[in-house]
Amino acid sequence: MPVGDAAHPPPPGKLRQTVTYLEMTARPDMAAPPFAAAGDPSVRRLEAPVHLAPDAYRALYRAVGERWLWWERLVLTGSELAAVLDDPRVETRLFRVGGDTAGFSEIDRRAGADDVEIAFLGLKPAFTGRRLGRALLAETLRAAWTPATRRVWLHTCDHDHPGALGLYRSAGFRVVLSETVLIDDPRFSGLLPRTAAPHIPPSPPSQTEAGNEAALQESLRRFRT
Repeated sequence: MPVGDAAHPPPPGKLRQTVTYLEMTARPDMAAPPFAAAGDPSVRRLEAPVHLAPDAYRALYRAVGERWLWWERLVLTGSELAAVLDDPRVETRLFRVGGDTAGFSEIDRRAGADDVEIAFLGLKPAFTGRRLGRALLAETLRAAWTPATRRVWLHTCDHDHPGALGLYRSAGFRVVLSETVLIDDPRFSGLLPRTAAPHIPPSPPSQTEAGNEAALQESLRRFRT
């Protein structure tokens, strides 16, 4: 839910997060910066959409997003996630660098062929800092834009990579909305390890909430085994 009062710490077990939504309504010039400097295509490529089983998808999602506290796909049950991954309008593409899986992007066309969301886009830790993010974004935009596309949009937040917002703006996205919300800290809900994203200060749950969390973790353990 949207919240204000950023001067005060979030409630126990919660995180305050500023979410920024961006869009582009015209296909960008792929010969212009930042795309023209997106790297050597002989050593990096975004593959055609691939179908991943839920467990394989979760492993990749965690490898890319754990340090940024990505949690949205982790709250889905196996059947719920499978329904998303099985939908042909949801396109998961692996980003390869020198034969290794460096990251992935996910395009969601379920709102319509003309209104396309880049739902997820990111790199594994070993591949950051090498200017590969712009290559991944460039190739994802090429895939997102079709003759039917009228808008491509995405969102980021202040827990994401610190260069994400600047990269999206440099690619031609414009900010259309920014809001501050409270979310459950996924490190205390059992979705992510307590060691994830040490740069994001936690607000530990109260003793009562900690008891509830322990019960939740046990339920999750039984559910996943």
